[in-house]
Amino acid sequence: MQLSTAGEGLIHCCSIKMRLAILPCGLNERPMWDAQKIAQGKETSMENQLERLAELAECSGRIAVLTGAGISTESGIPDFRSPGGIWTRYRIVEYDEFLSSESARMEDWQRRFAMHEELKVASPNAGHQVLKRLVESGKSHAIITQNIDGLHQQSGITDTQVIEIHGNARSATCLRCGADWTINRCIEFVEQSGKPPTCECGGIVKCDVIMFGQAMPEAQLKAAYREAESCDLFISIGTSLTVHPAAGLPSVAKQNGAKLAIINRDPTPIDAISDLVINGEIGSTLD
Repeated sequence: MQLSTAGEGLIHCCSIKMRLAILPCGLNERPMWDAQKIAQGKETSMENQLERLAELAECSGRIAVLTGAGISTESGIPDFRSPGGIWTRYRIVEYDEFLSSESARMEDWQRRFAMHEELKVASPNAGHQVLKRLVESGKSHAIITQNIDGLHQQSGITDTQVIEIHGNARSATCLRCGADWTINRCIEFVEQSGKPPTCECGGIVKCDVIMFGQAMPEAQLKAAYREAESCDLFISIGTSLTVHPAAGLPSVAKQNGAKLAIINRDPTPIDAISDLVINGEIGSTLD
């Protein structure tokens, strides 16, 4: 796969599979959509669907991308909600209980440590690399993700170009003084003290994943909505689009005139309003 250094080069992501392309439409020009080519995207063969996706990308000026668990399961990270996943093996501790109960904090940390073991052996896959190239091309300014695994950053995308609306499981923070903690440091604290991590200032240390009952990160949400509102093509990858507020982003993009492409193994609730739906494995589609 070759990436042109010019802003109007081509990104070839596969032979007859997905091509995300940058053609001489120009980044500042209004995209000229070929309605005849794009219409009926849900009713064509896989090969034709992938060609249509390339056509959508070719004439887009700015692409917003939302990723979910489907892109990371192919890196060996189980979907936490699936049978046998972490969420089925550990009780979910909500934010208020985490703050008020030391035993609940210890219970939550045991789940975080189990997740940490899974994340340690995971690495970015072909789908992550394709999106890295898309960001490097300048056509996508940032990747919006529901994932907490940090694999977009591991692929080479900078922290400032990844909008993590559900947080990140690879780090922790003191809720009182804001000190950064690594998960390994949290593990050492628990092993040595038998208690949940507590900062030198006396504050509670919490993993940087957004918990049930915790306020969503305002800055990240605003950034995600800016991407959805300003793009002319929104691509949803590997998400069921059932968890809000992320599930509302594609509709925001559509309301602002963008085209919508959905790549997911299973149907989603908003397939009917999309311009293209590809139901398949993420890796085989993007690779």
